[in-house]
This record gives sequence, C-alpha cells and structure tokens, in this order.
Amino acid sequence: MKKTILHFIYDLGRGGAETMLVKVLKELPEYENIVVTLYDNNQFGNELVCDKFICLKQRSLFFFPLTAFTLRKLIKKHRVHIVHTHLFWPTIIARMATPRYVTLITTIHAFIATSVEYKKWFIRLLDKLTYRLRKSVIIGVAKGATAEYFSFLQVKPYRSYSIYTFADTALFRQGMLNVKKERGPFRVISVGALRMQKNHRFLVDAFRVLKADNIQLDIYGDGPLRKELQEQINSSGVTINLKGMVTNLHDILPQYDLFVMSSTFEGFSLGVLESMAAKVPLLLSDIVSFREQCEDSAAYFNLDDPGEFVQKIKELAANPVKRNQLREKAYARVMENFTLAHHMKQLKQVYTDNIE
Repeated sequence: MKKTILHFIYDLGRGGAETMLVKVLKELPEYENIVVTLYDNNQFGNELVCDKFICLKQRSLFFFPLTAFTLRKLIKKHRVHIVHTHLFWPTIIARMATPRYVTLITTIHAFIATSVEYKKWFIRLLDKLTYRLRKSVIIGVAKGATAEYFSFLQVKPYRSYSIYTFADTALFRQGMLNVKKERGPFRVISVGALRMQKNHRFLVDAFRVLKADNIQLDIYGDGPLRKELQEQINSSGVTINLKGMVTNLHDILPQYDLFVMSSTFEGFSLGVLESMAAKVPLLLSDIVSFREQCEDSAAYFNLDDPGEFVQKIKELAANPVKRNQLREKAYARVMENFTLAHHMKQLKQVYTDNIE
C-alpha cells in the first residue's frame, strides 16, 4: 500500500518553490500525493499532477490557528505519513497541526537573514518558537541556506539536509534545438517575480546609462511591482520591456545573448539554473547564493556600484569569446550538479530515512 505525502504550500503561483513542487510531484508515483494550499491560485493548470488537490481558502493569516485545526483533521482523515511544507506560513501552520507520529519535513527556499520577511520580529519569533515546539526535518535548497537557518534563528538542528534546486535539462536541450536568434540589438533577459528582492530598479537605473548602446533588456515575470516598474521605465526612456508571465522559457531563453539578475537575496534561483541549462551566459549580483550556484561560471557585479554593472555588460556585449566560455562552464556545472535526477535521488532518500 502506498504511503501518503501531504505537500503544503502558500498557493500555486509561478514562483521557484511552486515550480519545483509541481515538477517533483510527477516523479513521485510510488506515493499518494495530496497538495494543500492556503489560497486558491493555480497558474499551472494541467501541469499539476497529484492524487488530490485541496485549497483551504484561508480568509486571512490572522486565522492561522484555525487553519492549523483544519489541517490536522485533513492529516488524520487521509492517514498521512509525511507532511512536507514549503515557505513560511504553511510551515508555521503545519508545525501546529502535525501529530507527533507523522513525519514533518520543511524545505527552506531562501537565505533568511537577508529576506524581507524575516526582518519582521514576529516572523523570526514565530519560526523559532514553533520549531522548538515541533522539531522538523529541514531541507535547505543550498548548503548556505541550511546552515544560515539554524544560526540566524539560534536553534539547534534536529535533522537537516541540503538538496539543490534543479533545472529540467531535457526540456532546455529541446529548446536549444529550436532556437532562432534574431539579429539586431544585444539581447538581455531577466526572469523573476516583480518584487522588491529582485531589485529591478537597479537595472532601470543602469540602463539609463546604456541608452546610447544597442542593448535591450526583456524582463519575464509578474508581481505586485509591475505598475510601479512600468512607470519608472516609461519616465526614464530606457530600452526595457516587461514581457509578463510565460510558460515556455525553454524556447525563449536560448534566443538571448545574456541573462542578468540584480537580486539583493535569493534562495537557489530557478531562473539562473534554467539559463545555465539553456547555455545563456550570466551576469549576476554578487551575493552568497549566486556564488554557491555558479562559482566561476558567471560574471558578477557589486550592487553598490551600478557603474560596474554597466562596464561589465558592455564588455560582455563586445566579447563573444568570453560569453561562450561562461555558457559552456555554466552548462557543464548544471549537468553535473543540478538536474532533476540529482534532486529526486536525494529527496526520495530523505523520505525513506525519515518516514515514521
């Protein structure tokens, strides 16, 4: 008889954590998979493959203790063996709801010390208190993220692992076969939700200096800052286009000459991994998580110095040999470390080792 895993996440908007979960579910046919969300937002449609999908339709996060009571009833009703949570609020609620005889696993998707969410004192307090109340298995999407979680909250690890996020390399190999790169400007792409942490304002400011250069930036993604960002683009007259949400990045990425990202913090960026898999060279903000992901297979710039970004993007635009070196290094790195097969082998072992 199959064991049952309840996967608990905020919603199914197209973010990195949500994309990872949807791809992982397809690789777990040996388990009964129940997906539970707090809010009714599913941007994946038929891509979501599970045995049961339940939305708790939470009205407000102020009612999270009541949500925990509802979740506990679901866990008992469906005789769940493992509860696997993603992101902050599902984790807090699951710690209150999951009986001691059920394995509780939490994936940490970000370096929390630099996260905007964790700058709030009550967020830090809730996480620390609930972890001490109900210890869970912690999986970090990067080694640094795992270590930082415990040091930042000042809690002792119970059981912890680091399992890297992955790129669907087979999908991107097919995308590279179909590529038809347009002539014209040097084409730059950035991928990510339009939120504060992605720091798109930095790119707008930098592209003010690049107006005279034949360089175009397309940003793929959506989010709460779209209107504000579009106004900044319009007022500055820069060559930046907001392209919105897409589902076929494997076809789109290979059409570009360079991938850029100016995030102030990240977990383990899916957009970066997908660019590596698509053989698009990378120019990234010099933050810990990007260094762990790419090592010497990317170029980096200091977020305190927009001039350095401008200089490096000009140098890369003028140097196809350097871009080719970066793309080949990045592709080799993703194939050796960050494939779906790598991720699933480790995740399944965690499930096997920790199931009650």
